[in-house]
Amino acid sequence: MRICFVTGGSLSEYAEKYEGDIADVVCFSFQALGKVSYERELKGETSLFEDVALLSKEQKNVVLCGCYTDARGIRRKSVVVAERGRILGVSDMINRMDGGEYRSGAGVKIFDTSAGKLGVVVGEDLYFPQVLQTLSVCGAEVAIVVFEELSESLEQTLMRAEAFLYGIPVCLCAFGYAEAADIGGKLLFASPKSPCFLDLKREQEYHIVETRQRGFYRRKRGTF
Repeated sequence: MRICFVTGGSLSEYAEKYEGDIADVVCFSFQALGKVSYERELKGETSLFEDVALLSKEQKNVVLCGCYTDARGIRRKSVVVAERGRILGVSDMINRMDGGEYRSGAGVKIFDTSAGKLGVVVGEDLYFPQVLQTLSVCGAEVAIVVFEELSESLEQTLMRAEAFLYGIPVCLCAFGYAEAADIGGKLLFASPKSPCFLDLKREQEYHIVETRQRGFYRRKRGTF
């Protein structure tokens, strides 16, 4: 799977420069679309989601694009996913911390695409390991994190740890930087360039894990 990370500039700027079969997956951070109003999109006053779909059609691939969605005043951090001219869906950040500006969405999503089963992690959902654990249990082959700006090392540490714990490669696209970790928890790729490319191998390894714990008590039934 060849992934292109676009860590700077708008969607339109990228579309003007790059044509043809660039990669299997193209991932943009939040700067690419900025604010998207569902109401204005439905009225035809803007066509930002359509632009994402058109880019995926022109390049014959999958496009993931971060944005700030507005549904009648309810703002969320979101990622829109399109493949070959069709919008597959929108994934929202599901965790809201300390009454933050952006509201929580409903449920994590896996998109079954020609490039594989892509699990999407939006923004600070990276700080909640259960999100990536859910993606892993539900069959995602790779997790793609769309983030804003990175701190010095926190996000990279979490990305590597979660890739190791839950057994799927994790790729992160943020403003000004992109990186990826393999299922061994090693830093597989890191680059400040935009665009930059990663050829990712699909890795799946399973183990039988046994634990002992209290609970699940059942009284023995009497004999008949």
